[in-house]
Amino acid sequence: MTDFRGETFPRGALIGGGAVLVFTMALVFGTRAGVLPARPTAPEARAAAAVTAVATRELRFADRADGALLVFDKGTAAPALILEPGSNSGFIRGVMRGLMRERKLHEAPRDAALTLTQWTDGALTLQDQATGRTIELGSFGTTNRASFAQLLADRAQRAERPATGTAATTKGAA
Repeated sequence: MTDFRGETFPRGALIGGGAVLVFTMALVFGTRAGVLPARPTAPEARAAAAVTAVATRELRFADRADGALLVFDKGTAAPALILEPGSNSGFIRGVMRGLMRERKLHEAPRDAALTLTQWTDGALTLQDQATGRTIELGSFGTTNRASFAQLLADRAQRAERPATGTAATTKGAA
């Protein structure tokens, strides 16, 4: 084994590392203080580009005693979609768990509507009416985004076929 007691740390590496640290901190604090411009958020970029909504659906979510997740159109009593326990709906359940936790922290009503919006630029967002939080669903990958896009597609399919008086039921979220 080599004894390192007599060796010194290279001065150039130490100065370079310190310079990178100072530069990074200056960028962060400059952006936070408003001296440097911050990158626009997705909603700000959409507003600047005049992107419009293609489809919108206001939804309420509720748990059923057997563990199923019920999805209602705002103001309706019959479920538009039933996500059975053990179905392929883990991402929707995870998002709802996070939103319900946030509602609890803000002391917001659990049954407030969520707005699911498809934008002309291809983005898909979920906005919580109770807390004002917006989730960009595309940032979670195409498979997870598709599970929420199914909720908009389900509405379009139900609008195309004649009403039968029964709620749409699915075993999973694609």
